[in-house]
Formats: sequence, C-alpha cells, structure tokens
Amino acid sequence: PTALIGLSTIYKAFTEKILCRMNELNQHARPIIFPLSNPQSKAECTFEEAMRCTNNRVLFASGTAFPSYTIPGSNQVCVPGQGNNMYVFPAIGLGAVLCKPLWITDTMIYAVAKALANSLNEEEKMLGELYPRIERIRCVEAELAAAFIRQAVREGLAKDEKWVELAKNGLGEGVKPDGLFTLDMLEEVKRFMWLPAETFEQLRDAHPHYHHHPVVHSDSDH
Repeated sequence: PTALIGLSTIYKAFTEKILCRMNELNQHARPIIFPLSNPQSKAECTFEEAMRCTNNRVLFASGTAFPSYTIPGSNQVCVPGQGNNMYVFPAIGLGAVLCKPLWITDTMIYAVAKALANSLNEEEKMLGELYPRIERIRCVEAELAAAFIRQAVREGLAKDEKWVELAKNGLGEGVKPDGLFTLDMLEEVKRFMWLPAETFEQLRDAHPHYHHHPVVHSDSDH
C-alpha cells in the first residue's frame, strides 16, 4: 500500500514494524500515514513514531494534535498536519449562509477540499506540509468559502443573486470542482466574516491566551 488511514480507535495499531514496512514499500514516493482516531489515547501511532520509522519521509496527518518533531542531529523542526474539520466546516457554513444554495452537494464540498489543497503557500510546500499554518486560518477560510460559493453558482443552486452576479465572470468551463475563485468574490467574502474585535491587536490584548495569529510588536517594544 501507499497509504495507511487509521479509523480504528485502536491505540498503536500502526506498530513500528508496520511503519517500517511502509517505508520499505514506498522508496520512490513518501509513505502516507494518517492516524485519524482521537483522542491521543486512541491514535494508531504518533508523529514521532511515523517520522522515525520512515527516515523522516512520511506524509502525516492525525486526528489529534501531536507536538512538532526535531530531526535528530539537525535543527530542522517538522510540524505534523492535523486532519481536522476546522478548515472546511466554517467555510462551508459561511458559504452556504451567504449564497443560500438549494442544497449542499458533494461537489461543493469537493471544491472546498481542492481550495484547501490550493491554499498552501510556497514556504509550506517547501517544508512538505499538508495543511496551511494555523496562523493563516482566517485567510484560508475566506478562500474556501469563496470556492464553495463559486461552485454553488456553477451548479445553478445558489439562490442569492448578488453572488450569482459576482461569480458570473469567473465560472470557467463545466462544473467539475477545481477550488478556484475570483479576487472580487474573495474580498466580498472577507467583508462578511465575523471577528470578535476590530483588529487582531484588540483581540490579542483582550484574550492573552489567544495565539492563532502572530504577535505584532510596536516600535515601543524594541
């Protein structure tokens, strides 16, 4: 096999022997290991185990959060992917609220998944990461919601004429999901995204433990 997807809730089901064998069988491509069961006490393996047993080559995503892993003998820190609905569910909900589709189709969800894959920046790709960094999640959510709306319009299911009109110049050929969107649509989606403060700085100051966005230092901090 080229991939192992764990949905068993059996702790350590992916033994070191199995992980090493996956590495042996996939010398020309990185082995895919997705222990998606959670919580951690039910995960099929850890990120550290998957890294060690595959010579740090694994494409990894888990259902529960695992700590980053520093490759021994180097300063290279690898961050595990988390296959969590936090990326797609909010975008699907926002897109549905805005464009009011008659119903939500599998292809709309597929378009969101494609948009998520498309959202990785060059640094994230270079590091071999599967998901965009959590610090960018709001920007990514906007892109995914825009892709959802465009797909709903392409399928003729969006009821809100505002979004139908906004999408009409960027629909492309056919209705096969591609996860794309126009910049005009993206900017309009951002206007409707709720934020519990007017700025990230206000949010950070009001909630000291809020850490999903980089800390912004003022000149007085230096």
